[in-house]
Amino acid sequence: MQSIYSVAQINSYIKNMFTQDYMLQSVSVRGEVSNCKYHSSGHIYFTLKDKLSVIACVMFAGNRKGLSFPLKEGMQIVVSGAIDIYERDGKYQLYAKNIQLDGVGQLYERFENLKRELEERGMFAQEYKQPIPPYIRTLGVVTAETGAAVRDIINITKRRNPYVQIILYPAIVQGEQAAQSIVNGIHALEQAGVDVMIVGRGGGSLEDLWAFNEEVVAQAIFDCRVPIISAVGHETDTTISDFVADLRAPTPSAAAELAVYEVSLLEERIGTYQEELFQKMRGKIQYIQSILERYALQLTHVSPTSRIRETRFEAMQQEERMRSAMERILLIQRKNLALYIERLKGLSPLEKLNQGFSFTEDMNGNNVSDIHKVQKGDKLQIYLKNGRIMATVDKTEIIDR
Repeated sequence: MQSIYSVAQINSYIKNMFTQDYMLQSVSVRGEVSNCKYHSSGHIYFTLKDKLSVIACVMFAGNRKGLSFPLKEGMQIVVSGAIDIYERDGKYQLYAKNIQLDGVGQLYERFENLKRELEERGMFAQEYKQPIPPYIRTLGVVTAETGAAVRDIINITKRRNPYVQIILYPAIVQGEQAAQSIVNGIHALEQAGVDVMIVGRGGGSLEDLWAFNEEVVAQAIFDCRVPIISAVGHETDTTISDFVADLRAPTPSAAAELAVYEVSLLEERIGTYQEELFQKMRGKIQYIQSILERYALQLTHVSPTSRIRETRFEAMQQEERMRSAMERILLIQRKNLALYIERLKGLSPLEKLNQGFSFTEDMNGNNVSDIHKVQKGDKLQIYLKNGRIMATVDKTEIIDR
């Protein structure tokens, strides 16, 4: 019958195998630091990885005396120690006794030192960052003449805005001559007067991207009067150029999108602004027309012609009112005159004459109504209804009544 073992027995057996394997008891492993944690007990827990695999590592506090630098994410190191299994969890890990920087790790240390120095000099300060112009005519590109980076930048630029002119400086982006070539490209495009500049390359290892970590490149980017977008490697790659540049793009493609405004959106926005402007102009014109109409109406009341017309109309109305008033007065006066005439008829001498009476006056035209005013021989005029009689007084006689 087949034997059945417990989990502890299996883990103990495997641990014994690890212990008996001489190579696993003294091994050196190269890799990149990941998930590094400093425990309060003094132990350091981290993962060592490469492109294909990972291994868990631990350095106990007693072994940390030989560690001359702090472990950080991304460091390339060589870990020497023993590989053993932790029986309780059934997991194997590398128990580090000594840790040294690998060649790439030394580059990483140089990277950190330069980064710290440039930051202290203020070259990463936000106040020195130049704004990226929203609308550009010329785009300068410092990168390799061949490769995916330049193709991506050209394709995206043409798609977003075919009117933008691309000026490429074919720089060396890898190797000993790369840093100076990049600096020359920045100076050349600055002299050409481009509106904005993309400096970068495609992805690669830390060694491949190292030219963009050189101080001369950082200084050239910082001193450049043209806004620079850094686009080095992939999104996870970070270089000194990224910190110094006015703007960092995760990839060259993203840099082209940040630098070049999409012309269709601009045309659409211009169309919207144009329509808004036309509406405001129409509203303004209508408003001014209404004001002009109001002023024109006011002018019709204050113009000389209007004043004359109104005065003439008022004069005609006054004339009509005066005529009506005069006619009313004349009518009243006629009525009063008729009454007066009727009254005077009873007092008129002529009317009396018509009734058979006569009227006598002396030769001086004085009315003779008293016998004592007449003497014998006086000449008198006697008026009848149809004539006058000239008479001489023969005698006078008083009649008692």
